Amino acid sequence: MTIIFILYMLPRIAVDRRERSSSIPELLIKAGITVNFATLKVGDYIISSTTAVERKTVHDLVSSIYDGRLLIQCSELIKYFAFPIVIIEGDIRDLELLHDSENVQSYSDKSPLIYSSISTVILDFRIPLVNTPSPEHTTNLLVAMARKSLQERSINEPLLKKIRKNRSEYLQQLSVLTSLPGVGTKLAGRMLGEFNTPRRALNASSAELAKISGFGVARAQRIRKILDKKFTEIDGDQLTLLEHLEPKN
Repeated sequence: MTIIFILYMLPRIAVDRRERSSSIPELLIKAGITVNFATLKVGDYIISSTTAVERKTVHDLVSSIYDGRLLIQCSELIKYFAFPIVIIEGDIRDLELLHDSENVQSYSDKSPLIYSSISTVILDFRIPLVNTPSPEHTTNLLVAMARKSLQERSINEPLLKKIRKNRSEYLQQLSVLTSLPGVGTKLAGRMLGEFNTPRRALNASSAELAKISGFGVARAQRIRKILDKKFTEIDGDQLTLLEHLEPKN
């Protein structure tokens, strides 16, 4: 008598530990998905070795745009995964109710930056952006993706890959911009979010800089003046850098 063992592969998803506080992991388990919690360096949900999902609520979307996280996360997604996806969870109309804590702005003031960043995700990074109305709908999408991935991948295919996340370049970019007068880490992140690179941020006009939330016209004009002023215009005798730093007797 021949006994045939049939191996059933269960759909599984690697979930970032920070997602435990959401209801999605529990909903995934109820839907029959094997959930493996891990500290993910890229993405919030790993569907397969080629597919990762970054999930953001509407509020988190706005925050990540203003502090520069969104573009950094998207650059890492396309670096390590062939088919990355960004899910925006919630009613997109809630954007009209959100404001920056430092500088309250109307929706009409914020929307150009928000939709410019969304356009960058879609057109420049070529990452699909999906809007789901609730955690339940997000779960349904993740389940469908996991089941489809299960049909296409090899039984021995690893779900996770080794990723050495390097944020040194981002920190160096922030350091360049925070050397400007009146620019802290938060504003530097917003400058990167708006202009994508330090070079473009430093070449921006005072009017373009002033449009950044919390920047202001006076700060923008002061920065532009410093960046445009010639070294030979320094008053008094020309001194070396060391002579400038030496204390006067």
